Amino acid sequence: MNSTIAVEVNQLVKIYKGSTTPAVNNISFTIDSGTIFGLLGPNGAGKTTTISMLCGLIKPSSGDAKLLGFSIATHLEDIKQQIGVVPQEIALYPTLTAFENLRYIGNMYGLKGESLKKNIYEHLEIVGLQAQSNKRVETFSGGMKRRINLIAAILHKPQILFLDEPTVGVDVQSRNLITEHLRLINKQGCTIIYTSHLMEEAENLCSDIAIIDKGEIIISGKPKKLIAEHSAGNLEQLFLKLTGKKLRD
Repeated sequence: MNSTIAVEVNQLVKIYKGSTTPAVNNISFTIDSGTIFGLLGPNGAGKTTTISMLCGLIKPSSGDAKLLGFSIATHLEDIKQQIGVVPQEIALYPTLTAFENLRYIGNMYGLKGESLKKNIYEHLEIVGLQAQSNKRVETFSGGMKRRINLIAAILHKPQILFLDEPTVGVDVQSRNLITEHLRLINKQGCTIIYTSHLMEEAENLCSDIAIIDKGEIIISGKPKKLIAEHSAGNLEQLFLKLTGKKLRD
């Protein structure tokens, strides 16, 4: 596996306007190229804020991060060409068909013609939606929309893929298809950074994890090693041990 660093986060801070408490508080970590990295934490822990800063969707209050050697402070346009983002919310046009959505998004990345069409149909077939390619997205189930949302982020073959809760609220079959597709594109060389509340899924999928709580990284490393070091039976038990059982609404 290529051991070069894909992401290097250095003392990143985000304090939202009107708040005195940082949403993300002076975090630093690295992500190796070719890994599936899970950023895990309770509600409000700072997962989405961290990913949003790394993708250039929001500006840090201080600190920096480098993606593929490019600083988010000075080379955001270079970064955006090399990354894919699957947001928590479905980012599709409901009145367009699956194919029309993907063609439009592909065009935005500069992809065109027969090669784009072939690319779209190949991905639709892998996630079991080729037969639905000419149906409007508004008629799709939640799981089907999630699968199209994923394809939209990987048509341009990004070097780094960000996913924020990519399987939230979907059926078991869709979740399985999504995670299998993630494993496939990871094997093809894409570094994946993924947030989730689903500890069993994260334990099975991720080669490396970091647990964030109250804006701070409280632990990071290989899941199996961390579970063993803390005498936890699985990742969920480790997570509860470190973040507590108090509800986070």
